Amino acid sequence: MPSMSRSRVVSALRSAGCVFAEDEAELILTTARTPDEVAAMVDRRVAGLPLEQVLGWAEFHGLRITVEPGVFVPRRRTEFLVQQALALGPDARVVVDLCCGSGAVGAALAAALDGPELHAADIEPAAVRCARGNVGAYGGRVHEGDLFAALPDELRGRIDLLAANVPYVPTHEVPLLPSEARDHEPLAALDGGSDGLDVLRRVAAEAGRWLAPGGSVLVETSEHQVPAAVEAFTGGGLRTRLAVSDEWYANVLIGTRAA
Repeated sequence: MPSMSRSRVVSALRSAGCVFAEDEAELILTTARTPDEVAAMVDRRVAGLPLEQVLGWAEFHGLRITVEPGVFVPRRRTEFLVQQALALGPDARVVVDLCCGSGAVGAALAAALDGPELHAADIEPAAVRCARGNVGAYGGRVHEGDLFAALPDELRGRIDLLAANVPYVPTHEVPLLPSEARDHEPLAALDGGSDGLDVLRRVAAEAGRWLAPGGSVLVETSEHQVPAAVEAFTGGGLRTRLAVSDEWYANVLIGTRAA
């Protein structure tokens, strides 16, 4: 197969509606090892797969995170959650990445901390397989199952930082998502129930029993969901505050167990 020139790659991506066709072409051309791989990557991207699944990796908090087909793609705005967690617990010893997807958040926290005990969990088998590669580099363990039920009992009352990147899109809004998310990422990673807060409420109800004294849980939510999310956190006995980033369009709710 003749190699695809940069201009042909850009043209194919632009024709498929890729807004940043030049940047995407550069990433494909530098990631692919052979002309056949270039052509295959372009075909997958043109078919609508998320760029990160096409490349096999995503950049997140300075790391290159492996992203496999069928796994939730880490969003750059979630770096704000990581920043908030690190500011809260610079000396955290036990870290958990719940609803971990690729394990990007757990890997980013472990990379910045001094050798914490790291656990991650997800209900999706594909995510668990993918996360094992990403958090395994930091000695982390990945568990398959539904939220806290996936975690070893020995973690109860010991978690310093609990990052829970829960799904928070209301069910009726899922069809409005971009097709690359709607068609190629697991529904369980997107759909948060009728008002988007079903999973968040479950995390808020149980987190206090798993956190160490003074430990914190951090979740993302949307601006209009904040009042109900705060109510869920305070109902779970957590001291609650909101961190907002206009730059990242991110709202991170932080719940802390009393010391």
